[in-house]
Amino acid sequence: QVQLVESGGGLVQAGGSLRLSCAASGRTASSYVMVWFRQAPGKEREFVAAIRWSGGSTYYADSVKGRFTISRDNAKNTEYLQMNSLKPEDTAVYYCAADPSLWVTDNRAWRIWGQGTQVTVSS
Repeated sequence: QVQLVESGGGLVQAGGSLRLSCAASGRTASSYVMVWFRQAPGKEREFVAAIRWSGGSTYYADSVKGRFTISRDNAKNTEYLQMNSLKPEDTAVYYCAADPSLWVTDNRAWRIWGQGTQVTVSS
Protein backbone atom coordinates (compact mmCIF):
# COMPACT_ATOMS: atom_id res chain seq x y z
CA GLN A 1 0.00 0.00 0.00
CA VAL A 2 1.30 3.42 -0.95
CA GLN A 3 1.48 6.02 1.81
CA LEU A 4 1.81 9.77 1.24
CA VAL A 5 3.29 12.54 3.40
CA GLU A 6 2.99 16.22 2.43
CA SER A 7 5.27 19.02 3.55
CA GLY A 8 6.17 22.59 2.65
CA GLY A 9 3.08 24.50 3.68
CA GLY A 10 3.20 27.74 5.58
CA LEU A 11 2.27 31.41 5.72
CA VAL A 12 3.17 33.66 2.80
CA GLN A 13 2.16 37.09 1.59
CA ALA A 14 0.12 37.57 -1.55
CA GLY A 15 2.36 37.42 -4.60
CA GLY A 16 4.80 35.08 -2.89
CA SER A 17 5.76 31.50 -3.60
CA LEU A 18 5.78 28.13 -1.86
CA ARG A 19 6.79 24.66 -2.92
CA LEU A 20 4.88 21.69 -1.56
CA SER A 21 6.29 18.18 -1.52
CA CYS A 22 4.54 14.82 -1.34
CA ALA A 23 6.74 11.87 -0.47
CA ALA A 24 5.36 8.46 -1.39
CA SER A 25 6.38 5.18 0.18
CA GLY A 26 5.88 1.83 -1.50
CA ARG A 27 7.80 0.12 -4.26
CA THR A 28 5.19 0.84 -6.93
CA ALA A 29 4.65 4.51 -6.02
CA SER A 30 6.73 5.80 -8.90
CA SER A 31 4.27 4.28 -11.38
CA TYR A 32 1.19 5.99 -9.91
CA VAL A 33 -0.75 9.00 -11.11
CA MET A 34 -0.32 11.70 -8.49
CA VAL A 35 -2.51 14.71 -7.89
CA TRP A 36 -3.02 17.71 -5.62
CA PHE A 37 -6.32 18.79 -4.16
CA ARG A 38 -7.08 21.60 -1.73
CA GLN A 39 -9.82 22.32 0.75
CA ALA A 40 -10.68 25.72 2.15
CA PRO A 41 -12.82 26.05 5.30
CA GLY A 42 -16.46 25.32 4.55
CA LYS A 43 -15.75 24.30 0.97
CA GLU A 44 -15.51 21.03 -0.89
CA ARG A 45 -12.11 19.54 -1.65
CA GLU A 46 -11.22 20.75 -5.13
CA PHE A 47 -8.80 19.52 -7.75
CA VAL A 48 -5.61 21.51 -8.31
CA ALA A 49 -3.21 19.56 -10.55
CA ALA A 50 -2.30 16.07 -11.76
CA ILE A 51 0.73 14.35 -13.24
CA ARG A 52 1.24 10.90 -14.78
CA TRP A 53 4.07 8.64 -13.67
CA SER A 54 6.18 9.54 -16.67
CA GLY A 55 5.84 13.24 -15.93
CA GLY A 56 4.96 13.84 -19.56
CA SER A 57 1.27 14.56 -18.95
CA THR A 58 0.03 17.22 -16.59
CA TYR A 59 -3.33 18.87 -16.02
CA TYR A 60 -4.33 21.94 -14.03
CA ALA A 61 -7.43 23.56 -12.69
CA ASP A 62 -8.18 26.83 -14.48
CA SER A 63 -7.81 28.71 -11.20
CA VAL A 64 -4.10 27.83 -10.91
CA LYS A 65 -3.04 27.48 -14.54
CA GLY A 66 0.00 29.60 -15.29
CA ARG A 67 0.81 30.06 -11.58
CA PHE A 68 1.29 26.52 -10.27
CA THR A 69 3.57 23.80 -11.65
CA ILE A 70 3.33 20.11 -10.78
CA SER A 71 6.38 17.89 -11.16
CA ARG A 72 7.80 14.64 -9.83
CA ASP A 73 11.09 12.93 -9.16
CA ASN A 74 10.49 9.21 -9.53
CA ALA A 75 13.93 8.36 -8.19
CA LYS A 76 12.89 10.02 -4.93
CA ASN A 77 9.24 8.95 -5.09
CA THR A 78 8.34 12.58 -4.54
CA GLU A 79 5.83 14.90 -6.17
CA TYR A 80 6.07 18.68 -6.02
CA LEU A 81 3.72 21.62 -6.43
CA GLN A 82 5.48 24.90 -7.11
CA MET A 83 3.06 27.72 -6.33
CA ASN A 84 3.87 31.21 -7.57
CA SER A 85 1.92 34.48 -7.54
CA LEU A 86 -0.11 33.22 -4.60
CA LYS A 87 -3.44 34.83 -3.83
CA PRO A 88 -5.47 34.92 -0.60
CA GLU A 89 -8.02 32.65 -2.29
CA ASP A 90 -5.32 29.97 -2.54
CA THR A 91 -5.51 29.59 1.25
CA ALA A 92 -6.44 25.99 2.02
CA VAL A 93 -5.21 22.66 3.28
CA TYR A 94 -3.42 21.01 0.37
CA TYR A 95 -3.60 17.25 -0.04
CA CYS A 96 -1.79 14.91 -2.36
CA ALA A 97 -3.43 11.73 -3.61
CA ALA A 98 -2.31 8.79 -5.72
CA ASP A 99 -3.73 5.97 -7.80
CA PRO A 100 -2.36 3.43 -10.27
CA SER A 101 -4.41 4.80 -13.15
CA LEU A 102 -7.09 7.36 -12.25
CA TRP A 103 -7.16 10.56 -14.27
CA VAL A 104 -10.22 12.31 -12.83
CA THR A 105 -10.81 15.51 -10.90
CA ASP A 106 -13.55 14.18 -8.61
CA ASN A 107 -12.07 13.89 -5.11
CA ARG A 108 -14.48 11.09 -4.24
CA ALA A 109 -12.75 8.75 -6.68
CA TRP A 110 -9.37 8.89 -4.94
CA ARG A 111 -8.58 6.46 -2.13
CA ILE A 112 -4.93 7.08 -1.18
CA TRP A 113 -4.43 10.43 0.57
CA GLY A 114 -1.81 12.25 2.56
CA GLN A 115 -2.59 14.05 5.80
CA GLY A 116 -2.53 17.53 4.26
CA THR A 117 -0.43 20.66 4.71
CA GLN A 118 -1.79 24.13 5.46
CA VAL A 119 -1.12 27.00 3.08
CA THR A 120 -2.13 30.48 4.22
CA VAL A 121 -1.79 33.51 1.95
CA SER A 122 -2.16 36.89 3.61
CA SER A 123 -3.32 39.98 1.74
